[in-house]
Amino acid sequence: MTALGNVVLSGVAPLGGDPVDVVVHDGRIAELRPAGTTPAPDRVDGEGLVLLPAFVDLHTHLREPGGEEAETIATGTAAAAAGGYSDVFAMANCSPVTDSPERVAHVLGLAERTASARVHAVGAITEGLAGQRLAPLAAMAEAGARMFSDDGRCVDDPVLVREALAVAARTGTVIAQHAQCGRLAGAGQINAGPAAEQTGLPPWPSTGEETIVARDVVLAADAGAALHVCHVSTARTVALVRWAKAQGWPVTAEVTPHHLLLTDTEAATEQTRYKVNPPLRSAQDVAALREALRDGTIDAVATDHAPHPAAAKAADWCGAPFGMTGLETALAVVAEVLGADWALVAERMAHAPARIGGIAGVAGRPLAAGEPATFTLVHPRARWTVDPADTAGRSHNTPFEGLTFTHRPVATVVAGHVTADRGGLFPGSTR
Repeated sequence: MTALGNVVLSGVAPLGGDPVDVVVHDGRIAELRPAGTTPAPDRVDGEGLVLLPAFVDLHTHLREPGGEEAETIATGTAAAAAGGYSDVFAMANCSPVTDSPERVAHVLGLAERTASARVHAVGAITEGLAGQRLAPLAAMAEAGARMFSDDGRCVDDPVLVREALAVAARTGTVIAQHAQCGRLAGAGQINAGPAAEQTGLPPWPSTGEETIVARDVVLAADAGAALHVCHVSTARTVALVRWAKAQGWPVTAEVTPHHLLLTDTEAATEQTRYKVNPPLRSAQDVAALREALRDGTIDAVATDHAPHPAAAKAADWCGAPFGMTGLETALAVVAEVLGADWALVAERMAHAPARIGGIAGVAGRPLAAGEPATFTLVHPRARWTVDPADTAGRSHNTPFEGLTFTHRPVATVVAGHVTADRGGLFPGSTR
């Protein structure tokens, strides 16, 4: 990573507003001045670019340790930086599982040595993700974990969920649930309804998600603990979250870029790049998710970046793993869905996830004098086509292959250090 030193980033548009010169000094934003009024020998031309706070991803699978053939902390955070992210929350389903203070420390230590973005270890809710016994949540919180999740698996047992929420209430941490009732979802592979009927694949009913969310919001209210609903995918889940929030209950929710743009029509082609859990849903569900993201029922966009080796995804549908990559394409999708409302993009991709994850002191900060120089620069008229080979990550299982988007991050700066520079803006930086 290249340290910026003292530079002037000229002509950029914070949140898409009037262009300014951003004076960076010793890793902080020293001043924002009218564009073109700041003489400086170290001037970086940012004319035409949108300045946004760097993004925070609450839901990233970095695979290390144990799954390095798909991704590593180094490659995954390089993809994050290329996508405009300063911070990622690394899910616990590694091998070994991040289910102890020592495992949390191990992940954080690896990140300290190799990462291009700040990594926050998510601790498992249950030992080994087995859903049988609670992991040592309080001890993991002391080791630095601010969020706990068995993502990839649901904590089906309501007693365990209640116990986990009680610990979260005491430690000021968050329980993030992968909502998937085992008995209802069963061996589901594709959205129940026309997609399942057309393909003959085992159906994954929406009730498998919704019944868990209905249960857990009540448990969160009873415990007075923060519940975060991972990858909301159905209109009825949106209605449940909206109802819980109306009661004043401590519930937040996220949606993935792929659930905002793609439907089960794509999944019905049986191309495994569209296989994901929860599955791609109906067009009516997608419309409800978009509305909920706009009105704040859904607080944040989270990628659920889930890289897999090419050979694994090359299997037939039922033999292929669930999951898609998403860090490098998230901004393009969200900007399209939100109509390039840059203030709203910043809220859903930076400010809100930083608050939910308990890192608002260092991430998702305002673009203002005195704040850390942590931001991403977005080209608002990039017109680029997604090429799986053009990625900083190790795996190529993007569902957006061949799609053309308008917006793209071109550089990311974290605390005055250039972590990605696709546009070649900063002399001496690594693209």
